[in-house]
Amino acid sequence: MQAINAHFELEQFCAQCHISASGIFIEKCQTLYSLLTAANQDVNLTRIEDEPAFWDRHIADSIAITMFFPELATESLSLADIGCGAGFPAIPLALAFPQLKITAIDSIAKKTRFVELAAEKLEIRNLEVVTARSKELPHKPGWCERFDIVSARAVADARSLFRENRQLLKKSGKFIFYKTPDQIAAEIDDVRKASAKYGLNWQSSPVFELPGGGGQRQFLFS
Repeated sequence: MQAINAHFELEQFCAQCHISASGIFIEKCQTLYSLLTAANQDVNLTRIEDEPAFWDRHIADSIAITMFFPELATESLSLADIGCGAGFPAIPLALAFPQLKITAIDSIAKKTRFVELAAEKLEIRNLEVVTARSKELPHKPGWCERFDIVSARAVADARSLFRENRQLLKKSGKFIFYKTPDQIAAEIDDVRKASAKYGLNWQSSPVFELPGGGGQRQFLFS
């Protein structure tokens, strides 16, 4: 019964995040959970091992971005997930919104190998996986001003993310960073100072609660 209730709550959250086929999405994420737990036995991919935390702190946290940026649910935008880790938010977003063109970037090969495996098993066609340090990519052909959105979740402070990845972003694009309210309070002044000469206007979304007591979240965006 607990699992049913958790999925019912997640279906409601999916609706808030503009996911129409929530049943299919949840089924795919259930497969993702099985793949992740199996791989995590051999390779340390995530500290979140129990299923309720997976749904609340990986899946719900990943898709929450479209509550505040609904264009991601409908438009064919290119999005870079910096420091994708085991594939969050890249995999859930790619599953939920097939019109997005998502590039998952991480310097740790064991993590990108898992993301590639999950993409293959889940038949995800709109996800590219790159093993590299994101700050090195602008030195390669075709990477400068490539993305409409540059996003990151639980990776680094906003100033560092901006400095290392600003060349990846199109002039018309935006940064969107997954943060907690405390992190935004601590980081927003520094990132504003670091980006002042580029004319960026950093703002924060309203604070929201993740399902199942997953904690408070907020987005910092340019």
